[in-house]
Amino acid sequence: MESLLLFLKSTLTIMIPLFFAAMGGLYTVLAGILNIALEGLLLCGAFSSLTVFYFTGNYLASVICAVISSTALAALHAFSIFKLRANIFITGLAVNLLSSGLCAVFSEKLFNTKGVVAAAGSSSILLWYSIFALIMLAVSWLAIYKTPFGYRLRACDKNSPALVSLSVNPELYKAASLFISGFCCGIGGSFLSLNIAAFVPGMSAGKGWIALAVVFLGAKKPHGVLAAAFVFAAFECYSNYAQGFFSIPADFILAFPYICTLAVMIGVSIVPKKTPL
Repeated sequence: MESLLLFLKSTLTIMIPLFFAAMGGLYTVLAGILNIALEGLLLCGAFSSLTVFYFTGNYLASVICAVISSTALAALHAFSIFKLRANIFITGLAVNLLSSGLCAVFSEKLFNTKGVVAAAGSSSILLWYSIFALIMLAVSWLAIYKTPFGYRLRACDKNSPALVSLSVNPELYKAASLFISGFCCGIGGSFLSLNIAAFVPGMSAGKGWIALAVVFLGAKKPHGVLAAAFVFAAFECYSNYAQGFFSIPADFILAFPYICTLAVMIGVSIVPKKTPL
């Protein structure tokens, strides 16, 4: 029983940042945007939250700062796309590189190091983030399926001309989806650093990219995203435990969650879907 609880705790620890990043990606995908900047937004949130926590020791202020910084970076992303008419994928890649570079610069200026930045922290925050993840799930489901905002957001991808005919600018909703992705990634990034009370360069570790796969694995639905994030986290947690029990190459074990995720995505794609009446 104790080992099961420990496994569940480890799974939730892996799932939380992945879930919030995927929820941010969900909004942009529903608006017809494949946001590859999630990785940089996560890293930005992780660094800014740890920086504030280092100087204040206040968890709430740290999370708020993470949300503000990630949303500001997402706003820059949106400005480049819709005002400067830059290529969305080039801009997304630029955001990832900019976030990584800014973290290194500010780390050197504030802490005189480009490596690990540690802060004093002892309380567990997993429970609070888990509760907020459930709140985020409920709010997102209501916003997407039960509000005019959600209808118009989904119409951006499915039928933009219909919005234009109603004098609604689809770009406003697409920009809003990018802001929401920044908000979500800020929360997910803050958990990455606050959970261990430290910032490590590159600690997002590809979670922003995996989050995009989680969105599609979850059938682009909020509850599906939660389930997909949990399944991927469980596989990754299992692969971490399995390294000490099986005499097979560690690289293969570490690749296990990605192989399982790929297999599930292939399985989901070949299952015939019911055509709505």
